Amino acid sequence: MTKRDVMIYTRYERFWHWSQAVLIFTLFFTGLRIHDLHPWLKFGQAVTLHTYAAYALMGLWVFTTFWNFTTGQWRQYLFKKGIFKVIRFYAWGILVGEPHPYKKTLQRKQNALQSLAYMTFMVVIGPALWLTGIAYLFYNEWAGADWSGDALWVIAVSHTMAAFAMGTFVIIHIYMTTTGKTPLHYVKTMITGYDKVELSEVEEAYLAETKSVEMR
Repeated sequence: MTKRDVMIYTRYERFWHWSQAVLIFTLFFTGLRIHDLHPWLKFGQAVTLHTYAAYALMGLWVFTTFWNFTTGQWRQYLFKKGIFKVIRFYAWGILVGEPHPYKKTLQRKQNALQSLAYMTFMVVIGPALWLTGIAYLFYNEWAGADWSGDALWVIAVSHTMAAFAMGTFVIIHIYMTTTGKTPLHYVKTMITGYDKVELSEVEEAYLAETKSVEMR
């Protein structure tokens, strides 16, 4: 087995990652203003920007879901074995210099903990935000119902809880980016797309011949 710099993240994956990050930060910033937690935007501006950013992020997610299924990348998010080994590493092993129990391959870009976190993000947190956000946005369409007052309170609280869950995910995600070989290793990987991956002689020969994945 030899280690080679391989294009592990495609151009679209990197576009999706960084554009999603910008939109999530925009939503969180404007959402905090809507809750009157900072004064750096007018209320009306915050609502408008929040709405457009939400539409953009939903559109990005719809297209990315289509891309994941058509390219087979959805398999990256399936549950993987070894999650407790990864949790133990981040809770203790990383502090005493133990090697990471997971080795990145072309077929497995994410360790078990990452897969579980991203699946929760896409299947639980994201849909909770979209469903409550859309219901909130179109409140005038169902405001006349007898139950609208109670429903609006439940929707508002649920939307805020989901937003803070996403904020927590982002904070943990940012922290995890500092746990690579250097504090900026993972950030650089997501910018360039390249990371060192162990390849067998067969894999290396196949990639060199087919040029299906870029190497350097």
